[in-house]
Parts: sequence; structure tokens; C-alpha cells
Amino acid sequence: MTSDGKSELPGDVQSSSGHEGLDVIGIVGQNYRGATEFECIQVDAAEPIIAPPSVTNTRLIVRYIRFYNTCYHARECTTDNRVNELYYLRTQKAQQKMERSEKRLTERLRVCVATCNRADYSKLAPIMFGIKSQAEIFDLEVVVLGSHLIDDYGNTFRMIEQDEFDIGSKLHTIVRGEDEAAMVESVGLALVKLPDVLQRLAPDILLVHGDRFDALALATAAALMNIRILHLEGGEVSGTIDDSIRHAISKLAHYHAVCTRSAERHLISMCEDHSRILLAGCPSYDKLLSAHQRDDYTDIIKSWLGDDVKEQDYIVALQHPVTTDIKNSIKIYELMLDALISFNKRTLVLFPNIDAGSKEMVRVMRRKGIEQHPNFRAVKHVPFDQFIQLVAHAGCMIGNSSCGVREAGAFGTPVINLGTRQTGRETGENVLHVRDADTHNKIYHALELQFGKRYPCSKIYGDGNAVQRILKFMQSIDLSEPLQKKFCFPPVKECISQDIDHILETQSALAVDLGGTNLRVAIVSMKGKVVKKYIQLNPKTFEERIELILTMCKQAMADAVHLNCRILGVGVSTGGRVNPQDGIVLHSTKLINEWSSVDIRTPLSSALHLPVWVDNDGNCAALAERKFGHGKGVENFVTIITGTGIGGGIIQHNELIHGNTFCAAELGHIVVSLEGPECMCGSHGCIEAYSSGLALQREAKRLHDEDLLLVEGITVNNKEQVNAIHLINAAHLGNSKAESVLHTAGTALGLGIVNILHMINPSLVILSGVLAAHYENPVRQVISQRALLSAQGTKVMVSELEDPALLGAASMVLDYTTRRTY
Repeated sequence: MTSDGKSELPGDVQSSSGHEGLDVIGIVGQNYRGATEFECIQVDAAEPIIAPPSVTNTRLIVRYIRFYNTCYHARECTTDNRVNELYYLRTQKAQQKMERSEKRLTERLRVCVATCNRADYSKLAPIMFGIKSQAEIFDLEVVVLGSHLIDDYGNTFRMIEQDEFDIGSKLHTIVRGEDEAAMVESVGLALVKLPDVLQRLAPDILLVHGDRFDALALATAAALMNIRILHLEGGEVSGTIDDSIRHAISKLAHYHAVCTRSAERHLISMCEDHSRILLAGCPSYDKLLSAHQRDDYTDIIKSWLGDDVKEQDYIVALQHPVTTDIKNSIKIYELMLDALISFNKRTLVLFPNIDAGSKEMVRVMRRKGIEQHPNFRAVKHVPFDQFIQLVAHAGCMIGNSSCGVREAGAFGTPVINLGTRQTGRETGENVLHVRDADTHNKIYHALELQFGKRYPCSKIYGDGNAVQRILKFMQSIDLSEPLQKKFCFPPVKECISQDIDHILETQSALAVDLGGTNLRVAIVSMKGKVVKKYIQLNPKTFEERIELILTMCKQAMADAVHLNCRILGVGVSTGGRVNPQDGIVLHSTKLINEWSSVDIRTPLSSALHLPVWVDNDGNCAALAERKFGHGKGVENFVTIITGTGIGGGIIQHNELIHGNTFCAAELGHIVVSLEGPECMCGSHGCIEAYSSGLALQREAKRLHDEDLLLVEGITVNNKEQVNAIHLINAAHLGNSKAESVLHTAGTALGLGIVNILHMINPSLVILSGVLAAHYENPVRQVISQRALLSAQGTKVMVSELEDPALLGAASMVLDYTTRRTY
């Protein structure tokens, strides 16, 4: 208040002496909600006006402004008795409304905050502290329910009491069982208990956070009892049933405080009133952005992980069940624990939330002895202020918690997001998504890529001023306005269909295949479609080859823009023995010169600024079958490539087998005869020495030199080189010598496959390559004659993929993505 009794308010304030007995104030250009997204409330009077000494509340000032405008416009129209009558009626009505508002605004705004679990309390607590600090404006009531009150989940209501909040009501609403039925019963139990509490508290506003089933019960009860609901963090997109629950709460809520511009747009597209949406940011970010400056973080790390653990040398793991795919989420959890055990770093594992499937996850953890393992610390709960210190200074965070894709970005902590639970959620560059986390190797490889890195701080979800905005937003809510929600439906075009030139980008990979003759590059979409392919002769020297690969990749990347494809990374398929972990060709085939002990990943990644994966062409063929071909959904199978040479890949328990020195699945060098022909590897009697394209070409030349190849219907020009095709055609035309060669080749391949069946017992054998169709029947015959009875039922199929090496190279990329959304 000023010395003359007038209100002292922020903004461009203009004042003058009394105006026909009306004392109100006009604030020009003042944003009452504190956020730039909202329009200003301005006085449209002809001259400045003054507020009475009793007017000190912003919400009351807004009422005075509206009252003044009503009177001012009515007075201008007093040209006859009817207008005068209308003027006085409006004046009287506005006066009564203003008196009611003034009476109400002398009372504090009753705000009820309901918290269900440790996660939503971390978002609600900053707002609760803000409300508590403004006790002259707000009256805070706290209701605790859900997993807060369960011992198995840490009895986390105690941290609310430690924060010195008075808990008005504790509702035991969880029906144990941790399955889908228990979740439904818990919602029903909460709906039975909540009405009495809400009726007793009679709050003006109920704060509800997020997307939990407990929150749905809160929103349903409050909406049916005509209590205004402010929903925090609506409009976001993620996986599982959480999306449906979140959007359902948004439709029940009257007001919204969102974290991102995308979430705001989603709510608007859901027909929510834009004037009731506040773009505030995430409340937890108010604390996060300064949390890493805390001095005692080393003590916190030691208290939870041990005295010998150093900063950025440990992992935080937090994985929750996916209620729409419980079985797969439990499998991913088991694979994650296996990968963490293999990675051999100290790890803090938090128990999962109370969703359906959590009990099975805990069983998996205990079956693997995680609670007794020296490298693991398994805990039910960590206080939020300590938890963010552990995340901020971790070498990596892994799992599917929203904390990984949201809060961890504030510190630049590297994150590995497993599975589909956060699908569609906006993330910073610190997050590596493992789209199909179906193998131990994928998760282990992701740990190798992410552990120990640091990324720039991300402010996607907030700038540290969310609480201030939310408190001002609540103050601006007019409780005298009708409670009934109004939906803003967009106009709908009458046309049934539209021509769309530009749709969402197709997420794609660059695939590179280095063969003995050709070098191929392709843009491959997520569904396995080769969008565009480039082919050049493979140069003879290392420098020329790398230069050509880069030139072709850059051309493909430029074309990808026009093709509406987003390139996620580069996958390279090459012959020889490859170390995929380091991206190095250890030893090449004789068909590719200067290609041993070659680091492919570094020059490509540095020049293209994309992640690069490298593997053997046989392994890539197996990966292609697993993602796009006959091997999709098959847990154990073998792929055999029949081309210039013989190669392949082995998928065992959904994982690609590389072996100790990366020479597993060198199937072409299985010896099937002690005195067979010499192989290119230097040995004798290998499958490749009998069944490869080069072996058939060698036999074709021998028969041609002995004048035993050509029969009626086959001719060979003097300039034409005899090859395997001539041999196959001669056999089809009845040449007994050619038939004998093909029979021997098919038998040799069949015997090698029988050995594979007896060693690893796959359920499927896939023949790939140009010779696959010619070997299908001979291989089946050998299996039926030579294999053990228990292995004779193994399926043998010919691949339907046109470019298995390119598709396999692409699959290495498409299983991972480092983009912000996917």
C-alpha cells in the first residue's frame, strides 16, 4: 500500500481521482499468470482509474476491472429510458457479483493436493512448499493414498511427514495382487473411500498429477462431486495404459498445467480450452536445475553404493512393468539384469512400482540373487533429493522410468531407455532408445555406448520457474465461473480424403554392403523397404574404398531429405571376421583387398556424424531374417548364405552368436570330408570347397576343359567365362557329370547342416543367397537320411528377402535410435 492508501501493484499503473463514485484500478500490459503464453487483461476505459484501499488481491482487481468495463460501456449508451434501465440493471448485477467475489476473496483458496506414490510426490512437493509459503492466500490440505502406505514400497508417506506437511487423510486404497484385476479393484476401492474425504474437505481446487490409476480415481470422484480439478503434466504421450489414463484425466480436469509446448498442442487438439491451459514446465525441474551444485553428493553416493564407488562409475537401474505387455516387460527386465551382471559395474536397483507385473519382476530379481550380489544394491525407496543426486552423478541410468527420459536430462546423464513404456515421450540427446530390447547383447552394447558419457543439460521439460507460474495460475481461477467444461471443437472439413504431400518423416537407416565385386549403399525404412539403392564397383585400395563409401553415404543422406526419410545411423555388412563391439574388420576374405585390421566405425561416424554399426555379412543375413524374414518371432534358427562363398549366422535365444574371437557361424568352414578339395581358408574338405559358387565354377571349368560340360541347349562363347550357372543349366538339361557335381555339393551342404542340428538344435534353417533354391531339396533329403530322429523335423526354408546383407545392416541401426522421439 502507498502512503495515500492506494494499492501498489506491479505493471504499468495509471491513476486519477474518483470517477462517478467508482474506485477501481487499471493495469496495462500486466500478465497475471506470470507466463508469456497468456494474453494480458487490460482496461478499455477512456481514462485511468483508482482502486480502493481494501483492494489488495490480484483476483479481486480483475473483478473490479470487469465491473468497471460493464458500467462504462452501459453508461455510454444512455440515450433513452430503455438503455438507462439496462445500465442500472447491469450495474446492480455487477455490484452484487463484485460483493460476492470480495467476500469470497477475503477467504483463503482451499487447495487439496492428493499424492499416490513416490513419483508423483516428487512433482507435487515443490508446489506444496510454494502453497505453504503463501499461507495468507492458500489453505493446503494433503491427502495420501495408494502405494505411499504400503511397507513393500517403502512407506513413503513418512517422507511427506518429514517435509513437515500435515497429512489430513490417509486412505488405504491398494488391493494387493499386482495384476490387472487388482488395479481395477484398487480404483473401485478408492472411489468408495474418496467421497467422504472430499466432502469433508470441500476444496476449491484439487491438484491431480500424471497418469496413475490412483489419479484416475481421484479425478473421477472430484468431477462427479463438482470440485475443480487442476491436472499436472497432461497432454504428454508415452506407452502402455498410462496414455489412456492420462488423457481420461485431462478430459475430467477443468484446468491444466503442462510441461512442454507439444503437450499444450496435444490438449488443444483434444478440444481443451486454450485459456485454461498453462505452459508451466515440470515442477521438479525447479529443484533439479540447481541440484547438481550440492556439496555432499559424494557422501550420498557412498551411503547408497559403498565407500569404494566413485562419481560416474556406477549405474542407476529403474524398470517398471508394462501393463499392456506384462510378459515381454518381465523378459526385458530379466535381460537387463543379465546385462548389468555381465557389465560388472556397481548398480543401484530400485524396486518397480505397484503396477500389474511388479510381483513377477521382484521374483526375477530375487531368483538372480540381486539383493545378495556384491555389485548390486537393491532398494525400495530413495528420498527424492538424494535420488536426484545419484542420477546426476551416475555413469548411466537404465530402465523405462519417466525419470530417465525427463529428469535425467537436467544433468546430461546418459540414459538407456528399454522397451515401449516411454514411446513417443520427448527426450534429450542423452537418451538412447533400445527399441526391441529382446537380447542380452543389445542391452550390453547399449551400456558400452552410453556408460561414462556426458551430455549437455536439457531443458525440454522446464526452466526452473514452474511453481511460481502454477501458483499465480491458481490465483487467477475465477470460482464464480460456471463449473461445466466447455470443449473447443475444431472445424471439420467436409471432404472425405485429402492429398498430403508431406507426412511424418520415415525413420530409416543407411545400409552399406561390401562385397567382393560391388559396393552397395541403400536407404532402408523401418519396415524393411529399400527406398533407394546405390551400386558402384568395390575399389581395390583401402583409401579409395573409404572415400567411395563416404561419397555414396553423403549422396544418400542428401536424397533422404527429399525422400522424407530421417537417417538414424549407418549399418555396415562386410565379408571376413568382424569385431562388432569396436567396429573393426579383424581379418577379411581374399576377395576384398587391404581390408584386414581396419577400423570402419571411426572414419564413417566422424564424417557423417551418425552412429555406426558393423558386422559380418553372414551375421547380417541372420539379423535380416530375424527382423524382416522367416526368423521373425523364432527364438532359435540358423541362416546359411550360399553365394560366392558359404557363410551364415546363428540366432540362439533371440541373440546373435559371435563367439569368443568373433568367428562363430563360419559355417562354410565346417569340414565334411578328411580328403576333400582344398578350401580358400587353407584347409581341405570344407563345405565351401564343395558348395560355394567358386567351387561350382571350378568344377564347371574342369568339365569344360575335358569337353564334358556342354550339352544340347548350352553354348559358351570364347569371350565368356564358364561359371556356376553353366553347370546348373547343364545339370537341368540331363548332363550326368554336372548332376553328380551338384549332388555332391548339395550333400556336403546337407551334412554340414546336420552337424549344426546336432550341435545347437535350432527349430529352423533358412537358406539364403543365389544358390539357395537349388540346394533346398538336397539338404532336406540329407537331413531325413543322416540326422537323428529328434532333429529330422527341423524346418528348412528358402529366404524371401532380396537383399539380406543390406537389410541386416539396416536392422542393426533400426533396433537403436538416438533421436528425441520415436
